[in-house]
Amino acid sequence: MQKVLCFGEIMGRLNPKGHLRIKQAREYELSFAGGEANVAVSLANFGCEAEFLSKIPKNDLTEALVRDLKGYGVDLSNMVYGGERLGMYYVEKGASQRPSTVIYDRKYSSIAMAKRSDFDWEKIFEGITWFHFTGITPALSDDAALITKEALMKAKEKKITVSCDINYRGKLWTTQKANEVMTGLAPYVDVCISNEEDAEKVFGIHPEGTDITSGSISKEGYESSARQLMERFGFEKVAFTMRGSLSASDNTWAGMLYDGKEFFHSKNYQIHIVDRVGGGDSFAGGLIYGLISEYSNQDAIDFAVAASCLKHTVEFDFNQVTVKEVKTLMGGDGSGRVQR
Repeated sequence: MQKVLCFGEIMGRLNPKGHLRIKQAREYELSFAGGEANVAVSLANFGCEAEFLSKIPKNDLTEALVRDLKGYGVDLSNMVYGGERLGMYYVEKGASQRPSTVIYDRKYSSIAMAKRSDFDWEKIFEGITWFHFTGITPALSDDAALITKEALMKAKEKKITVSCDINYRGKLWTTQKANEVMTGLAPYVDVCISNEEDAEKVFGIHPEGTDITSGSISKEGYESSARQLMERFGFEKVAFTMRGSLSASDNTWAGMLYDGKEFFHSKNYQIHIVDRVGGGDSFAGGLIYGLISEYSNQDAIDFAVAASCLKHTVEFDFNQVTVKEVKTLMGGDGSGRVQR
């Protein structure tokens, strides 16, 4: 069986109960989350060998984090300990016309302050067949960007498949800096995962005919964007999530996969959202699962979108669904009837 290594930052997530606004809240619920950790948990839930790697301080809070990830079956055998703080972020869940908002408190976190000497990639990559990262990781610091590039160079040397979710975060870096860094990392990537906003802000590629704020989606525009990405960087596959935001509570959700020859589109779901944070990560986890399980391209994108559709109904970042549940939705049963 293939083993997937996910590398990036994991943080504590704090959110008010229900739909309280941050300025109203006096109590917060704690969970743990991060783009790459979310993917690792999804893969472990699907029965894959999944490892997560980061640098975290050693204290009671991170002991809870470690217990949480291990409880899902995620391997942490190469976790680096050091530094003084775990990054945190606050999530205010939106509703109807009020959008969700995020406040980061992650500056000077252990992984943002990590050094290249913290990671022995020769040892870390033993037994690994797939490496996943997101554009969040190199955005954390200049050193984090260098660490990521060293990992990618070693992965290529070892012929490890590499996937990247572009995941642009405007609160971490500018579009200019993102373009400069990600343009240098993209040639090492085999499977590129994106959405219309990330492709435009990082690489200047916009899907014509698409306006996420009005819910207008153009398949042809997304196909053009995927084709441009592949031509520019030589990816083996490009996958897009296709979200139409009708409101903070209701979205349309679909996906597309391009292999350089043919475009594969999923069905379009109507979602009433419980928690959308982590939705893109659950898509990435589902896609990786489908590809390493040697699904057809059509089945892989269908699985990824169905898995992510279900994630939008789950509280907090980690997806909590099984392969059986995803396949049931893929098969057309989205009725939501009680399972007795």
